[in-house]
Amino acid sequence: CAATDGPMPQTREHILLSRQVGVPYIIVFLNKCDLVDDEELLELVEMEVRELLSTYDFPGDDTPVIRGSALAALNGEAGPYGEESVLALVAALDSYIPEPERAIDKAFLMPIEDVFSISGRGTVVTGRVEAGIIKVGEEVEIVGIKDTVKTTVTGVEMFRKLLDEGRA
Repeated sequence: CAATDGPMPQTREHILLSRQVGVPYIIVFLNKCDLVDDEELLELVEMEVRELLSTYDFPGDDTPVIRGSALAALNGEAGPYGEESVLALVAALDSYIPEPERAIDKAFLMPIEDVFSISGRGTVVTGRVEAGIIKVGEEVEIVGIKDTVKTTVTGVEMFRKLLDEGRA
């Protein structure tokens, strides 16, 4: 949301869409605050955003609203609307949004999304680990429509980086 315009239709659409897809937490970055000289106007825009959040069943009064300027931050400008605002945003992310609960204490489970045959490597499967932990060298069972197959994990990769293990 831009401080110069207040909540626009797109802001409302983003909040509504967030609610519809089940986003549990939201943080607002009130952009372009460096272009507004009137503190009361900034407070008014923040109030409007909070009311809009409450309209869509987000806790408007408790939701962090960070004032800043993305451009000033990108340009490395000091001050509350420059780099400090990005640090405040990161701090809000860390404090307001809880760590997701991960089922690492359960048996390894990874639905296979895709299968590739790579020369020199063999068969490679991709997917998202939903439960447990898997390490290179461990034996896994591939369960599906056909008979269960046992094989050994030769590598774990995420975003093209080799890892020692994969976790839920």
